[in-house]
Parts: sequence; C-alpha cells; structure tokens
Amino acid sequence: MKGLNKVLIAGLLMLGLAIPCYAEKIVTAGSTTVLPIAQKAAEVFMNSNQNADISVRGGGSGVGIAAIIDGTCDIANSSRPIKDVELDKAVSNGRHLKATVIAMDGICIIVNTSNTINALTKNQIRDIYTGKISSWRQIGGPNEKIVVVSRDSSSGTFEAFGTLVLDGAKVRPDALMQASNQAVASTVSDTSGAIGYVGLGYVTSSVKAIDVDGIKASTETVLTGKYPVGRPLFMYTNGAPKGLAKEFIDFILSPEGQKLVEEEGFVALGGK
Repeated sequence: MKGLNKVLIAGLLMLGLAIPCYAEKIVTAGSTTVLPIAQKAAEVFMNSNQNADISVRGGGSGVGIAAIIDGTCDIANSSRPIKDVELDKAVSNGRHLKATVIAMDGICIIVNTSNTINALTKNQIRDIYTGKISSWRQIGGPNEKIVVVSRDSSSGTFEAFGTLVLDGAKVRPDALMQASNQAVASTVSDTSGAIGYVGLGYVTSSVKAIDVDGIKASTETVLTGKYPVGRPLFMYTNGAPKGLAKEFIDFILSPEGQKLVEEEGFVALGGK
C-alpha cells in the first residue's frame, strides 16, 4: 500500500509540473473609444504571454472610472480626464488613481454620405447641437431637417464634446442618444440628414468626416493641436501600474503597441 501511495504521489507531482502556472488576470473597462485599442492590444499581448488573462469591457468612460473607484476593474479606460467629484469619491474609498495617456484622438464630426456639406465651424456645430440650427439649408446644405445624433451621458466622448464644442451647453432634447461610437456611426450612416461625432478610429467610408474650422482631423493636426477637437486617451489604475496591469500598459506604450494604436485608426504618441 505504501508503495502504491508513493506511485500516486509521484504521478500527481508529475501532473502538477505539466500544468501551467495559474494565469494572472486583470479586467479593463470603460470607454468605447479606447475599446478597440484595448481589445487589439490584449489579443496581441496574450498571444505572446500565455499565462496572462486580460478581460476587456466597454460601457463608457464613466462606467470604467466608477468601476476602478469601486475596485471592480484593474484598468479604467477613459476618453476624458477624471472629474473632481470622481477623484473625491476615489479618495474616500481609499483609492488613489493614476492616469496614463496611451494615445491621442480627434473627435470627428460625421454626416451622412449623401450630404453636400464638407465643413462646419465650431459655432455652427454648437448651434446645431443646441437647436439654434435645425435645417441644413440654413448653412448652405440641402433643404433637409438635421437629425442630431449624440453619445449618452456616461460617455467620455460626450463629456469632451460638451467641453470642446458646446462650451458646456446642453444637447437639444430631441437628439438621438447612442451608447457607443459604433452606434453613432451606424445611425449617421443609415439616416439621411444626420450628424454625429465619433473617435477618429471609427471613421469609415460609410460616413463622411467634415472639416472643423477649416481643419481636417489627421495624425498631424491632432498631435500639433491644430485640430480644434483633439483629446488624449487614458488608462487609469489604482496607484502606479503594477504587475500584469503595468506590463500591459507598458506594452501599449511600446513601439509595437503604438503601432497597434495607429492600425486601429487613432494617433500614436509622438506620431509613431
């Protein structure tokens, strides 16, 4: 019997050696603008790091920041800076949030491809979104009602647009509020007369991106600050990144990671 036990123990030890170490797991959540960057980076990173387990979720910047404050995610993806009220709540929860800029972005104003409008000023965009302008004919376009498409209030893009374009004014009450960049792009693509705004990486041939104040959104204009609706993209952690979270963020900041940023249609830091 003792001999049998020794054989069983030896077999179990050998089996244990054959099993890989328990994978370290982190959860990222938040901005749908940052989402494609995080998803692609996680995929490539995990292919090279078999013991890493990175879960990527959306929900909006506000959702991600709330999750990092509550301790239900390890990295909060955000397309806007954290608010003072969120910082206060984090401190009261014993959390000290650290921001890392992982890319740059331009908020692109998009219209349906049938629209003849190619450019608008920030003032015109603000007047459209606040209801002062309701027809494309008022600004040299077709005799067609403007259908305003916006992000919902949990979105960092909504917050950034409100600050950079609307100067804090409220979006008109009949605006079609969407939960993601992709939903905005799809609605504009499918709706004649529609106008919306999305992150640079969500602009495709199914919509038309227009110039703002005579400036086209591009890597150069975003990096130089010439494009008037540019913004950084963030990843927030509780304190300085450590462990797998640090390895993942460091990967995104590496030349390989920044190349993925560009491949997803966003602007790499330093333009590389």
